[in-house]
Amino acid sequence: MNISNLLANLIIPLNLCIALIVAGGFLYIFRLRKTAVAVVVFAGFWGVFWSLPASSLWAGGRLEQYYAYQPPEAYPEVDVIIVLGGHTAGGRPNWFGPYTKETAITRSDTAAQLYLAGRAPFVIVSGAALDGGIPEAKVMAANLQQDGVPESAIIAEERSLTTRENGVFTRDIMQTLGFKKALLVTSALHMPRSMGVFRELGIDVIAAPSRPQIVVPEESDFDFWLPDQRTFEAARSIIKEYAGILVYWLRGWV
Repeated sequence: MNISNLLANLIIPLNLCIALIVAGGFLYIFRLRKTAVAVVVFAGFWGVFWSLPASSLWAGGRLEQYYAYQPPEAYPEVDVIIVLGGHTAGGRPNWFGPYTKETAITRSDTAAQLYLAGRAPFVIVSGAALDGGIPEAKVMAANLQQDGVPESAIIAEERSLTTRENGVFTRDIMQTLGFKKALLVTSALHMPRSMGVFRELGIDVIAAPSRPQIVVPEESDFDFWLPDQRTFEAARSIIKEYAGILVYWLRGWV
């Protein structure tokens, strides 16, 4: 396992909590007891913090609200729609609710709505096969066709493994085909980093995020301060975005 994979796994709150507790145990064995206690206490705080809906609403909501969702008709006509591959909270319409195929929302759904509203004549789907299987671009292309977008309007970019590569390879396609202005589609959580990348690369894009997911559900019994397993597991996406923004900023990519 390389350093990147190790850090990616540590982003998962449960993994980091376990790693810190184990580290605390070793520190205690080596008689660094105050440090050991501090590490274990921090592990507990970290786990509890990310299991609270209030934490996700605060940390994730800040990113989602950076570019507001708008209906398709509110956007200007452009040359192309760009939709980025990715997976956020299982496609749940609400971060705190269960996942079902009937209610799942995807980035390709948002792109299809924009296309069918006449916002652009073409759609670029960008994403390689992250797990060695079928490229995300192919999956999104199939979803777009199911939503009514003709195959002739879809352009697949199947090489990108990161948001940075999404931008680089999409820019190449736009330059080749003479596209000047685009609507950029991704999750609301991922949009701030994506816009930073595309603008840094000199691409003229307008943010067209999918509907925000990290919002207060309609259930009357929803409790901001009650630890929740689903919230705890989904928090990795929020942490990943903040870590990604920091790394991209340090590398001059946003």
